[in-house]
Amino acid sequence: MSELSVAYIFKQHQLLVDENFQLPRVERLESDLIFKSGDQVIARDLHIEEAIPKGYQLVPIRQLITQWSKQQFEQASRAVQLLEWRRNHKFCSHCGTETDVHRSEYAMICPACNYHQYPRVQPCVITVITRGDNEILLAKNAKNKSNMYGLIAGFVEVGETLEEAVQRETMEEIGLNVKNIQYLASQPWPFPSNLMIAFRAEYDSGEIVLQEDEISDAQFFKFDDLPEIPFAGSIAHAMIQHVIHNTPFKSE
Repeated sequence: MSELSVAYIFKQHQLLVDENFQLPRVERLESDLIFKSGDQVIARDLHIEEAIPKGYQLVPIRQLITQWSKQQFEQASRAVQLLEWRRNHKFCSHCGTETDVHRSEYAMICPACNYHQYPRVQPCVITVITRGDNEILLAKNAKNKSNMYGLIAGFVEVGETLEEAVQRETMEEIGLNVKNIQYLASQPWPFPSNLMIAFRAEYDSGEIVLQEDEISDAQFFKFDDLPEIPFAGSIAHAMIQHVIHNTPFKSE
């Protein structure tokens, strides 16, 4: 019997784990995605016709943020993003030929024109905005059916700096100008394949005007009177805790 591998087995953004949120160990298949960190850690998709093994369950990867360490979650995040990249690049974007998996690096190679397709990461800025010594700007996403308030965030556009993206997204979503923009940290975020880049900024001028298709509400809240905020483990939660407690930033 061959040596078993620790396996990240996904069905879309749900991961197969046991009742203690531990990963299964399985025999490796030729089609498995192998992590560079070692041949005994693999990733694969659970196909529609495959049954869930006894003693295991499919858990949304978001839920694992509160169950796993940061390192464990980021490894799972990496696995789901690489699987999605490989699934979406089965054919060459130049000539349409079916691609091959590179054996020593993360690349899909076209056997006809030799074009290499590598994983892409989408940079996304997320900003915690303060006003004075005791107010923080929190916004509610228009698509969010809960009462949770979060931070202003958006994708970086072609040809702009990260700081320009912070200013543009803030103006577009809530109509405010900000100043004193400072980088805090970053976090891989697999929904779908983002790199969240965190900034802190101060209110400069303007009145709140909502981009209603994106934001249903936005307000400055007192530090001691916050609404429901993002869960621990997310970079948004760490950013909010950083400003309201005036402590050094620590990603969770």
